[in-house]
Amino acid sequence: MLIVAGAFILDPSERDAFIAGRRDSMRATRDEPGCLEYVMAADPVDETRVILFERWADQASFDGHMAVIAAAERPSGPAPKGMSVEIYDISGVRSFG
Repeated sequence: MLIVAGAFILDPSERDAFIAGRRDSMRATRDEPGCLEYVMAADPVDETRVILFERWADQASFDGHMAVIAAAERPSGPAPKGMSVEIYDISGVRSFG
């Protein structure tokens, strides 16, 4: 399993438009093979950040997603001022609670 996590930095006045411009691609990504979770959401504490969280079944599924992204047109809405994204290779999972 892979987890992709990070944040996009935006002008606070553009944050909602950034998310809205990516709703269709979020829906489409969730239907891709191997996608377990995919969301971009407003940070409830810092109005300049949009949080990215993804879970993929395996590297091949993520690679397929990245090929779709590379071939896609740029999403509508404002571009982020910056971003920080990391990929975590997960070897095990435990349930909480």
